[in-house]
Amino acid sequence: MQIDRALLRQSWRSWLSNDTHRVGPEWLQLVWTVGFAAAVALGFTLLGAALNRGPAWGDLGTWLRWYRVHFVISLAVALCIHALFAITIPLFGAARIQRFSGGQRALFFTAVPLVGVLIGWPLGVWLVSDTMGGWIRISAESATTSAVLALLISGIFFLFFNATARRMEAEKRATDAQLQLLQGQMEPHFLFNTLANVQSLMDHDLPRARQMLGDFTDHLRNSLGALRSDSSVVAQELALARSYLQLLQGRMEDRLHFEIDADEAALQQPLPPLLLQPLVENAVVHGLEPSIEGGLVQISARVHGQHLVLAVRDTGLGLHAPRRPGTRQTTHPRSGMALDNIRQRLLARWGGLARLEVTTAEPGTLARLTIPLDKAAR
Repeated sequence: MQIDRALLRQSWRSWLSNDTHRVGPEWLQLVWTVGFAAAVALGFTLLGAALNRGPAWGDLGTWLRWYRVHFVISLAVALCIHALFAITIPLFGAARIQRFSGGQRALFFTAVPLVGVLIGWPLGVWLVSDTMGGWIRISAESATTSAVLALLISGIFFLFFNATARRMEAEKRATDAQLQLLQGQMEPHFLFNTLANVQSLMDHDLPRARQMLGDFTDHLRNSLGALRSDSSVVAQELALARSYLQLLQGRMEDRLHFEIDADEAALQQPLPPLLLQPLVENAVVHGLEPSIEGGLVQISARVHGQHLVLAVRDTGLGLHAPRRPGTRQTTHPRSGMALDNIRQRLLARWGGLARLEVTTAEPGTLARLTIPLDKAAR
């Protein structure tokens, strides 16, 4: 897995947030935990120096000695909290915790750190006290004083990170709402052209007009249903793609053909809603519609090892085809926005574990989504 700045940022935000999902590899989450303990220990050491000024604090050895004391106590607390989350989230079930009310989630993400503090502080004090055979050589009284100081400062840290988690949760909800708005936007030309075709067909081919209107109704129903839901499965997303392609087939006629193929293992796999649909729309709008001959759209869903692989291929103009006079620009901004939207959702949900690849096919374009099976649920 490639560790880049975007993944580090998302991983850090997921570590801070009150969420059951963690972005990035497990070892990276442990790095954040240890790094946080190191930062807290530094804060304790600086505060101790400010409150206990004396000749001893002019010595580097004193600074290092007390930093080690504070680091051991902070690390014991941090690792206990980390371990408790690693135990309790699978025990309760991530999906169940996600369905908790706001008060229940606040209670859960408050109670677990408090229990970790109650376990980690005595453990840390014991590790740095004389009962450990003078490992760091600090008296029990001094260690207890240090622990009380750590308790007070940790309360401040807890309030800060709780406020940070709430702010990030609000930002996440705002981002999700923005993504849903983008996902729900239909291109005006698609809506108006469909209705204009229905109106035109009513004059000379009423059965076909009824069929197109029925397909349009099915597509709207599927789209609105997906927008209202936080989760979906591959079968539902393929049904949405099918209704969309059937609708356009009524307008493009022989210029559009499509095939949908999925194995049984893939059909019931969880999938975030409207993750596949933009790729299908791009295949038609930017691949087949500008082509006089039209072409074929192929959609497949397969389980390969521990991954769900979704592929959308078209036999259209391809990624680098020049614009034909009289056609819409094939590098329409919506194409880039749609792909950026998908990549942002993949990064926010799975970090570097999921990816979107868009490559040239001969002929046309191939878009492939690869998502871990055990983390496909939104």
